[in-house]
Amino acid sequence: MNYYLKVLQNYATFSGRARRSEYWYFVLFNVIISVVFGIVCGLMQVPQLANIYTLAVLIPSIAVGVRRMHDVGKSGWFLLIPIYNLILACTDGIQGDNEYGTDPKANT
Repeated sequence: MNYYLKVLQNYATFSGRARRSEYWYFVLFNVIISVVFGIVCGLMQVPQLANIYTLAVLIPSIAVGVRRMHDVGKSGWFLLIPIYNLILACTDGIQGDNEYGTDPKANT
């Protein structure tokens, strides 16, 4: 849950790098929250609230994806390539510094 909150704190930070764990824990918690929120809002017959949540986390989702691409040494534009971006998101990041910033694993 800390990674989810960390991504939300870096709301629109597209620079730097994000570890695999930061990215995938954000995806996991975002899916869980979206499903629960969607079910609750559907039962209350107010689906617009679920749409507002989706729009609220859209920018942080893109930002953490861009930072994840930076961790593997690629530009954020690689998010637009359907299967390749999934492969890159699963790949371990470059050890040491790269052109996008310092190694996030070295800081822990």
